[in-house]
Amino acid sequence: MILHTLQSGEGPPVALLHGLFGAARNWGAIQRAIAPHFRVVALDMRNHGDSPHASDLGYATQAEDVRETLQSLGIETAAVIGHSMGGKAAMAMALRWPGRVGRLLVADIAPVDYQHGNEAIARAMAAIPLSPTLSLQQADAMLASAVPSAEIRAFLLQNLRFGAQPRWRIGLAEITAAIADLEGWAKLPGSYAGPALFVTGDRSDYVRDEHRPIIRSQFGAARFVAVKRAGHWVHADNPAGFLSVLQAFLHDWGIPRGG
Repeated sequence: MILHTLQSGEGPPVALLHGLFGAARNWGAIQRAIAPHFRVVALDMRNHGDSPHASDLGYATQAEDVRETLQSLGIETAAVIGHSMGGKAAMAMALRWPGRVGRLLVADIAPVDYQHGNEAIARAMAAIPLSPTLSLQQADAMLASAVPSAEIRAFLLQNLRFGAQPRWRIGLAEITAAIADLEGWAKLPGSYAGPALFVTGDRSDYVRDEHRPIIRSQFGAARFVAVKRAGHWVHADNPAGFLSVLQAFLHDWGIPRGG
């Protein structure tokens, strides 16, 4: 599958992979910051943004989408940066095609199974009646019981198009059916020996100490950094802190320190 992309800049290629219910535009501030030094490609993952919809959301398949899309753009090797779901897709790509991943940054996720209640969230989204009179305020109220956080509701509702024919921009039915795969991790064979950085938010519990041996078993050069004042959405919670870590990691990929 060829994915929809947002591209900017020139230089060594960097691919940005977003998380569940997100889109390429979620990386906007980070993309703008590094575009002066890189060719930055932010991808809408399948069933998200403006990319096609399909039932298979396994991480091996998502990794194939990324590889195929980058190859269609003439990019053979890239630094691959992924958050949450995108981080698992990035890991899968590094394990399947290590020569295509010049360096790997995984934001706040580990190659393990999770249970984060995303099925309940997806079903609450699907239960919103899509009538022409539906307003953002009404949709927000309908999600409140399943999603107490106003900030997360606002993030989710970015995917809803209002008007005479309201619709979900994302493949919500396909995502709902694939939650077990998205929260899980079917371990892939192989290993990745290239530079790998696992970036966490210091207020997040997604990547715990007991996950580190699991990570290092396949990502032998893995290092770990925690960004202060950040939760799971580390690049959104503290953009400056995340950007500082990213720039340092990309230093010998072509960006000057402090650039």
